[in-house]
Amino acid sequence: MRILLHLCLFFATANALQAQPMIFPARSGKADAETLIVYSSLDEPLATPMIEGFQKANPDVAVSYEDMLTGEIYDRIVSETDAGKKTADFAFSSAMDLQVKLSNDGYAQRSDLPMSARWPAWANWRNTAYALTFEPAVFVYHKPSFQTEKPPASRAEFVDYLERHAKQVHGRIATYDIERSGVGFLFMSRDQEQFGDIWNVIKSMGTAGVKVYSTSSAILDRISDGRFILGYNILGSYAADWASRHPDVGIVLPKDYTVVMSRIGLVPQAAKNAELGRRYLEFFMSKEGQTIMARQLQIPAVSPDVAGENTANMMQAIHGAQLRPVPVSPGLMVYLDQVKRARIIERWNEALRAQ
Repeated sequence: MRILLHLCLFFATANALQAQPMIFPARSGKADAETLIVYSSLDEPLATPMIEGFQKANPDVAVSYEDMLTGEIYDRIVSETDAGKKTADFAFSSAMDLQVKLSNDGYAQRSDLPMSARWPAWANWRNTAYALTFEPAVFVYHKPSFQTEKPPASRAEFVDYLERHAKQVHGRIATYDIERSGVGFLFMSRDQEQFGDIWNVIKSMGTAGVKVYSTSSAILDRISDGRFILGYNILGSYAADWASRHPDVGIVLPKDYTVVMSRIGLVPQAAKNAELGRRYLEFFMSKEGQTIMARQLQIPAVSPDVAGENTANMMQAIHGAQLRPVPVSPGLMVYLDQVKRARIIERWNEALRAQ
């Protein structure tokens, strides 16, 4: 019993420590520096270059950075606001639907910034929620497995490849588990809207013994060493980062259409220091901030002022109308309806089981 008690105390302490925010002191060393509070789903090591860039321009500002799950960000902002407390000054999340819901339900405040009028219309919801990244859903493949033919470059080619190489690919393709992956569900819901024959694609994957995972890394790890041959609808920013370190990983932007998701930034209505939150959002949208995003974080930038590799400008110049960005709008909240969500998941599971 004593051992069990010590274990419980150990894990409680560990969880408490894990929940502590990462503090970036003011560069000026000012003792009474203002502190920017950030809730974000971006891993802290990836966020560090952006924070350092912001602090270089704002040396008297300290930053308290809390790396959280997307659902936790939403729940925390809502619960703190409803309790009459102050909350984060800036929220940055890949859960597009939950960020838009915060905005739509009055939990985000308007931020009229220098770039607001020039920001792409699809990426700006009433100056309250801004898409700050441009991340396509891609096919990934094991390069050594495609020495005699090209990898599929459309959904029709994907299905054809699975049928022609049934024995070779069985149990060696992967995609997200849409019940556990928010990004996976987002991509699937957009597929349903964009492609009339999508359920035939899912059935073909089911017949091929598709494996489903909740994380990109689990899929990319298996692609890189050849355990898997193909991955469907994988988040392009993670795939590109993985491919830069694993030369056997290849990437294809589907030529029939490529869904593009974004991470959304906003200033909560109950922000402790809304001015600081808007200043950080302004930096995120600036040419300098978006360049850091593209070059150091390796996440494609959405700003119309940033050109070169890993930017929306470059991708759109190459792929044009093939790219289908997910608009930042209340339409994203459709599948927060549990009945509609359950129907898609049920149909997904039925299609995967179909032979």
